[in-house]
Amino acid sequence: MTSDPTDAIAARIRTERIGRNWSLAELAERSGVSKAMISKIERGEASPTASVLGRLSGAFGLQLSTLLALAEQAGERISRAQTQPVWQDPETGYTRRVLSPLNGSILELVEVTLPPGARVAYPSSAFTFQHQQIWVTSGTLAFEEGDVAHVLNKGDCLQLGPPVPCVFANPTKAVCVYVLGLVKR
Repeated sequence: MTSDPTDAIAARIRTERIGRNWSLAELAERSGVSKAMISKIERGEASPTASVLGRLSGAFGLQLSTLLALAEQAGERISRAQTQPVWQDPETGYTRRVLSPLNGSILELVEVTLPPGARVAYPSSAFTFQHQQIWVTSGTLAFEEGDVAHVLNKGDCLQLGPPVPCVFANPTKAVCVYVLGLVKR
């Protein structure tokens, strides 16, 4: 059984916004996400897509994983598979499992499962505060890094360059699974 962090995500977004003394309108302007959508997310009436979370995390100057982590970080050094937080994008079916212990370490490992035909885009702001590597463990990932296109197959590992808009896509009929290695800048 995996835990659903949707309520924790909503609370974290609200906490980050209020902690900065930002109105809904100011967060909307900074992130490019509508004020109505942010309000619905904060009230738990809508589950944010991966793209929306990327925009919000960029506006806050945080790693996406910060918004996806459970509210309580126990400081443990081991993360058991059955308790690792899993979030599913309601738009694409993409799932994101935080593999690393939720203890605030500078290194974070995240496993992503990208369904056949799925495509997830992130603005450059989602990559501003982290160095990232992508390691494909099964399937094929078509990755657009700004104007550069990469096709990554099982076993391939790519280190991302400077922050640019990125697209993760699975052009095949098989599931693609990859691990993200994230380090805070």
